[in-house]
Amino acid sequence: MIDSRRLRLLRAVADHRTVTAAAAALYLTPSAVSQQLAVLEQETGHALLTRSGRGVRLTASGEILLTHAHAVLAQLERAEAELAAYAGGVAGEVTVAAFATGIAEVLAPALQRLAGPHPGIRVRVRDAEGDESLPLVLDGRADLAVAVEYRGAPSEDDLRLSLVPLYAEPFDAVLPAAHPLGLGADVALAELADSDWIGPYPGNPCHDVMQLACERAGFQPRLVHSSDDFRAVVALAGAGAGVALVPRSALRGMELKGTVVRPVSGPAATRRVFAAVRRGAEDHPLIRPVLNALAQEAQDLPRV
Repeated sequence: MIDSRRLRLLRAVADHRTVTAAAAALYLTPSAVSQQLAVLEQETGHALLTRSGRGVRLTASGEILLTHAHAVLAQLERAEAELAAYAGGVAGEVTVAAFATGIAEVLAPALQRLAGPHPGIRVRVRDAEGDESLPLVLDGRADLAVAVEYRGAPSEDDLRLSLVPLYAEPFDAVLPAAHPLGLGADVALAELADSDWIGPYPGNPCHDVMQLACERAGFQPRLVHSSDDFRAVVALAGAGAGVALVPRSALRGMELKGTVVRPVSGPAATRRVFAAVRRGAEDHPLIRPVLNALAQEAQDLPRV
């Protein structure tokens, strides 16, 4: 009989690509993970992992078992959800990992929406960048994520996660006040091809949005200054250090001294935000109300 706990370990190793990283994510020692995976190989009678450089990859047998692991673990999530629903009273804690603007836009208002009809649900918020929150959910360190699409992000047919679209917002061009393009009603990105750029570090989903938008406009942005804090990005633009693309919601209430903000003409740079839970857990009586509250807050956002 295959132990579902070992299937979780197999999935963690597949996600993190090293035993050490998977062990750290699951608060285990690498030796404990290795021992349990060795037992899993004995249970199945197949080699499941092979070394690949400094990491590991799944063998063909490991990939077959991983597909079944996704289905088994999703079904266990559904079983827990149904048992919790049968038990009645909805009370407990839900950990939500979300990026800062997502917290401000939908998560914080959702907490207020939940307080009346669901006083027994306690939401614990973890600030995590859009690409950091999904591993927290997959590793069981968060129940729900508010995340951003990025290169390599899970798709809607991912067997590990259920995704709920929340909202999309454009990025605006932030230019130094003296920039000649600041006089127009909008800005075409191609006209900024020769400018110095300010933006998030590679790995930040917003870096991917900026990069893809510029690629569609026919150039690679010359990223001279990097910061994941949009207040710093805007301050640098105000000092004349370069131009930037910033999500519109991040600009609300921000000090824009020395800058002009213009919408982007043509194909727009857009940030798409979604909620994610482990597949099978979407109808858990603690999680479903949080998902519904997030979706309602997203629906009530001003259309841009």
